[in-house]
Amino acid sequence: MGLVSGMFMGALFGISIMVGWRYMMSNRSRSRAAKAADIKLLGSLDREDLKKLCGDNFPEWISFPVYEQVKWLNKQLSKLWPYVAEAATIIIRDSVEPILEEYRPSGISSLKFSKLSLGNVAPKIEGIRIQSQKQGQITMDMDFRWGGDPDIVLGIEAGVSLPIQLKDLQVFTIIRVIFQLCEEIPCISAVVVALLSEPKPRFDYTLKAIGGSLTAIPGLSDMIDDTVTSIITDMLQWPHRIVVPLGGVPVDTSDLELKPQGKLMLTIVKAHNLKNMEMMGKSDPYAVAFVRPLEKFKTKVVENNLNPVWNQMFHLTVEDKETQCAIVEVFDEDIGSDQRLGIAKLTLADLQQDVEKEIDLRLMPSLDMLKIKDKKDRGNIIVKAKYHQFNKEEQDAALAEEKKMLENKEKMKNDGAINSTMDAIDDPTHVSG
Repeated sequence: MGLVSGMFMGALFGISIMVGWRYMMSNRSRSRAAKAADIKLLGSLDREDLKKLCGDNFPEWISFPVYEQVKWLNKQLSKLWPYVAEAATIIIRDSVEPILEEYRPSGISSLKFSKLSLGNVAPKIEGIRIQSQKQGQITMDMDFRWGGDPDIVLGIEAGVSLPIQLKDLQVFTIIRVIFQLCEEIPCISAVVVALLSEPKPRFDYTLKAIGGSLTAIPGLSDMIDDTVTSIITDMLQWPHRIVVPLGGVPVDTSDLELKPQGKLMLTIVKAHNLKNMEMMGKSDPYAVAFVRPLEKFKTKVVENNLNPVWNQMFHLTVEDKETQCAIVEVFDEDIGSDQRLGIAKLTLADLQQDVEKEIDLRLMPSLDMLKIKDKKDRGNIIVKAKYHQFNKEEQDAALAEEKKMLENKEKMKNDGAINSTMDAIDDPTHVSG
């Protein structure tokens, strides 16, 4: 009897355990489903929603990342990089060399790639943010990082021939990509690419002369740095952009192209307490003003004077008042190469519509604070600035005028009147005494 009762009790105990385990697992499953629903609901809340729920007890450690991680994209990019790099090399050589020629400093007679390879290290996308989605268009910002190992050699001619190798390239920037959508496959008719100005794009690199010294051409490193900065600012940095139509069907990209939005009437009034760069006598200063590096205008030269008065007005085209700046540089005219006395930046977002404002700008040795070693005072420059927003007719006229101005600069370069399209020119049609 004891054996039978023992078997019965054992079977009952085992069944009880099985039933209890089944109930526990079922209850656990329901609890997990409920928690998952709660977590999903919490995941849809933003910071303001949580603040309303938590009140003063809102935990500051809660983070809402601005950019979504895209590990899958980096994985695929790493696999495809050899093919992407090869195709990009061909595109860069064909498209960038003409740009280098257009932005070539006047002290250099030829600037081309002797060797160009993007290396084996793929760029990395740290995150992606969908900025906006409107009818027929998607705007996306990508946090782009590249610590590459490219093999890039520039062939430079400036009296002597000197190959320059670009090493230790580091790129940190936010890339804005705009997709124009269409109904036909691949569903994208055009792509717009630009670099956001904030945070400022960083392109770090070192230059090494092959078989020579960088000192063979005075100021060569600065000329190359200025050329790179000018190309980025004038072609890639928002609001400037590159528009690429896709597919074999003709596409209207006029709404994506950069258009002038207004003009800046900038009067270079005077400067005072300029730094003297002469061993005997005083500097012979003149000022250069621009919003775009290709549209530079210069004042007359005031000889032997550290407190020059110019009182000259220039009309500068503005594409985006909220993000662009006007740059004013002061130079000492000299035999051979003119020396920069100082540079200043005027933020256009601070200007009111059709209201003239007089501004006192402090001259700096460079706009890049990391490059400033000389902390000595370089004087100030006084300007008057007035911004005017274009209507449609004025915008069309400004487009035609800008095209004509660039054609004239190209003709002046070909005729030998200026050394480079980067040179500043007088603007007699917009000068007032």
